Amino acid sequence: MTVPQPIRVLVVEDHLLFRKALIQLLRSEPGFEVASEAGNGREALQQATALRPDVILMDIGLPEMDGLEATRRIKAVWPEARILILTASESDAALFEAIRCGAQGYLLKEIDAETFYRTVRAVARGEAYLPGPLAAKVLAEFARPATLGPPDGRPAPRLNPREMEVLELVTQGKSNKEIAAALDIAENTVKNHLKNILEKLHLENRVQAATFAIREGLLNKPPKKNG
Repeated sequence: MTVPQPIRVLVVEDHLLFRKALIQLLRSEPGFEVASEAGNGREALQQATALRPDVILMDIGLPEMDGLEATRRIKAVWPEARILILTASESDAALFEAIRCGAQGYLLKEIDAETFYRTVRAVARGEAYLPGPLAAKVLAEFARPATLGPPDGRPAPRLNPREMEVLELVTQGKSNKEIAAALDIAENTVKNHLKNILEKLHLENRVQAATFAIREGLLNKPPKKNG
């Protein structure tokens, strides 16, 4: 039986004691490996691009370069990077900017260990995560006119019926596995549909896709079933 490869995590946190606590937490749970650690945004950028970890745990309030700018720069040179913001800040502005920068998820430091592990695993699989209260804030924010979506004010390209079905399930918070089961298709097919949706809408991740769909009213009419 093939043993799954551990999830390689880069821990970016400027407070030494908390960073070491996170590292210990990851090392104490099977299936995780600490790829490296960084104490500021510049180190994070260097190590992320050099090591290509599966998940980057990113604090926001970092010296030299804050976590949001580091996220933006990492995504610019490595668009596939999976970045999970882990912060004590409940600032709406920081939350919205993290999503615009391309973060896959946003966690508050008050979470319990099981939620932490579950979220890191989800982000490593390419899924996105926002706690319920934060998700509600995001949906409320992007219900207003915003900058997400096709550039230059151009209308969003049309999605085909299957892509609309996938997008609708994404807005319901379904995982790739759950979407595959609901539509009776392979999980890899779901991933391909999501890739096409993000490319067509000029978005970074599924959180942005869900908020854009709700904001633009893309799901007001149920999509036609594929024959």
